[in-house]
Amino acid sequence: MTPTRPPAAAPARTATVATPPGPFTVVVTDGPDGDVVLAGGWTGDLGDLLPVVHPSLRPESVAAVPWLPVLDVVEAFHSGEVGAIDEVAVRQRSGPFLTEAWEVLRTVPAGRPDTYAAFAARCGRPAAVRAAANACARNAAALFVPCHRVLGSDGGLGGFRWGTDVKRWLLDHEAEHAAVPV
Repeated sequence: MTPTRPPAAAPARTATVATPPGPFTVVVTDGPDGDVVLAGGWTGDLGDLLPVVHPSLRPESVAAVPWLPVLDVVEAFHSGEVGAIDEVAVRQRSGPFLTEAWEVLRTVPAGRPDTYAAFAARCGRPAAVRAAANACARNAAALFVPCHRVLGSDGGLGGFRWGTDVKRWLLDHEAEHAAVPV
């Protein structure tokens, strides 16, 4: 039997907006209910984003547009509405652990970051600290899947694809603007 190539990914659109920590670029494709984020990050270079999109989702073409509705959410987040990102549709693909871990990342509350060990436990695999860190490292949809909310077990920043200065800004911003639990 001859293997068949998966169908080509849908065309995508990209746009960039200025934010306090630097330019933020997003790549979206069509979903059943509107745009779905494939990738996002603090860069003005689309070439930094496309390689992190899973090959089966990577678009064959990307059209630069002046604005996308999801950038309204990005601006709202950066203006202090840190919960604005919670309902943005995201599409990522990998194995079962990474896919689940990305969903779990979306449950880490703004202003209350986890350690990698606590994140691994949240994922149901407390011994899988390295796998949890790998889920953060391989996350293509930064901001919308808030991997910046995970810290080293010693409380240090750990790594972040977009730089620890951006991660520090995000954590401080969320600490300042997150709703205080009662």
